[in-house]
Amino acid sequence: MTDTLTSGDVALMGVPLDMHSSFLQGPAFAPGRIREALHSGAANLTAEDGTDLGSHPGFKDTGDLDVFEQFGPEAIAKIEVGAAERLATGARLLSLGGDHSVAYPLISAHADRYEGLNVLHIDSHPDLYDEQPLGKLGHGCPFARVMETGKIKRLVQVGIRTMNAHQREQADRFGVEVVDMRSWSADYTPEFDGPVYLSLDLDALDPAFAPGVSHHEPGGLSTREVIDLIARFKGQLVGADIVELNPHRDPYGMTAMVAAKFVKEIGARLLTR
Repeated sequence: MTDTLTSGDVALMGVPLDMHSSFLQGPAFAPGRIREALHSGAANLTAEDGTDLGSHPGFKDTGDLDVFEQFGPEAIAKIEVGAAERLATGARLLSLGGDHSVAYPLISAHADRYEGLNVLHIDSHPDLYDEQPLGKLGHGCPFARVMETGKIKRLVQVGIRTMNAHQREQADRFGVEVVDMRSWSADYTPEFDGPVYLSLDLDALDPAFAPGVSHHEPGGLSTREVIDLIARFKGQLVGADIVELNPHRDPYGMTAMVAAKFVKEIGARLLTR
């Protein structure tokens, strides 16, 4: 579904993969749930800056990749190819996971397209494990894989509150800039020189705001703080993902609606700046 994309468009793409999750499956069903919330009669498609994704000709849903219940390198390769095909049109890509393992191929495709790519990673977990019991492609490993490519200029992680000794060593090894919740302030404004990819794990939010995730980690960001961070950071946003919604744990679709809100705010920034 890439034949309608042109330069300057924003392509929405679902990545329904959760077989790399270490704890629970469920995020593979997230793209559909987020779309349901996005088009729900309970809300509209207008972002806070006034951009109406529903009427904007440049916002285009390109469907889901065929990775449901797939696992391992072949699934990862499919995601990278699907992303690269959309980026080759000149469109910008907003992806809906899926577990966080999908960030590795998505960011790799963007790094091939945009030299000197920076990554802003919002999460409760640093996801820097060298390996998990299910292998090196687990959803706790994508940023180790990304940094091993040598194509990332800066990786800035915000919202972290689960940093263990191994992941601290990995952060030091790769020169990751970590803003954990102990040092977070609501006026924090990251600044980047060059293109920026945003990877947003919904468990960055406190469970009070986003209960529909596999890993509940208290002490996190509020929905408003994340919205403000999306709007405020300095740099040219060129792509993004929203991951780790688990509909099986989402009462009344609350977290799906939060994810839909982020789609509108990120989509508007991709279209207008």
